[in-house]
Amino acid sequence: MKKIKFLLILLISYLNTYGQTQEIRSMVFNGNNREYIIYIPSNYDGSESVPLMFNFHGGNGLASDFMNYTNDMRPIADTAGFIAVYPQAATDPTDGSYSWLHKAPTSHNDIFFIEAIIDALSSEFSIDNDRVYACGYSEGGIFSYELACRLNNKIAAISSVSGSMLVDAFRDSYYNLGFCSPVHPTAILLIPGTADSSPHSTYNGYQPYYMSAEEITTYWSNYNTTDINPTITQLPNTDTSDGSTVEHRVWENGDNCTRVEELKVIGGGHDWPGTSGNMDIDATTEIWNFVSLFDINGLIECETLTVNEIINKKFQYLSYPNPLNNQLIIETASYETLPFTIYTLEGKLAMKGIVEPGINTINITPLISGVYLLKIKNKTVKLIKK
Repeated sequence: MKKIKFLLILLISYLNTYGQTQEIRSMVFNGNNREYIIYIPSNYDGSESVPLMFNFHGGNGLASDFMNYTNDMRPIADTAGFIAVYPQAATDPTDGSYSWLHKAPTSHNDIFFIEAIIDALSSEFSIDNDRVYACGYSEGGIFSYELACRLNNKIAAISSVSGSMLVDAFRDSYYNLGFCSPVHPTAILLIPGTADSSPHSTYNGYQPYYMSAEEITTYWSNYNTTDINPTITQLPNTDTSDGSTVEHRVWENGDNCTRVEELKVIGGGHDWPGTSGNMDIDATTEIWNFVSLFDINGLIECETLTVNEIINKKFQYLSYPNPLNNQLIIETASYETLPFTIYTLEGKLAMKGIVEPGINTINITPLISGVYLLKIKNKTVKLIKK
């Protein structure tokens, strides 16, 4: 009888530990008591590593409201088996709002808060650290881009809804956060509305502060070296009363099969489709269906060449080292002299020259630190200059 009671207690303890659970966690970070909500799906038992899905509320919002009324990932988590995380932004002392990006002169940087959450949860749960994702609304969407830019070594893919991406100069001068510096192929899904009137999320951008949707897709498609032109599909207008339609734009064939996608809500405002505004799509479902295809290396199960080795039936070359300092070596098996060009991610020509058959050593001292695209014939690789 005592043995049966003991086993029953163990079973109850097991269910409390690994069953469907929602908790408000707290940690002291940067001298402040910070909170985040975690949702552990009912099928989690610790036997297999599971993804993390971060969800960021908008400016001056609450994590609980975002989870309960806007972007409820819990039903999907129960089916797909990931842990959902809803962090709470801290108060910006300059205006008293809950904000992910505190204004100068503060040195507050929530990138490291999210990194601390990842580390804390990874020490407690069986987390697949190659499958950590992020999404957000409005300022939370802007912050999701920041994670893709500045915590890229831990973030596999992101999505931004009704939130733009900071222009590098504005990020560095106003927030003192440096430049966008991704280090691996990064899948991006943006869901903007063409009629969004918020300054930080207008479809055509708000220079010199926030990028337009076209500038965002150009940046990430260039970084991932996808096809230049997107495949465009008009999605069914299933709700004719919402005053908007959706155009699906896809830039495919990037490094390690990575791609960039845009669900362009034509006539859409500052909304979360499926909850407010457009009802032809459900942003929550679209986000998980997209990001879950990728891990930190690119498309899961993609069989592709390394980023520095481009091969086809007629042409082969190898560029190294990467990252590099002041010398780039290009080794080609071609029998002809070939021109090369090096561009910034914004598409500006940084250097050009000629490579001969065999081994070529190129002085790249004039290039400043950053990420570049090396193009030879119809092939492109990324270079990281230290």
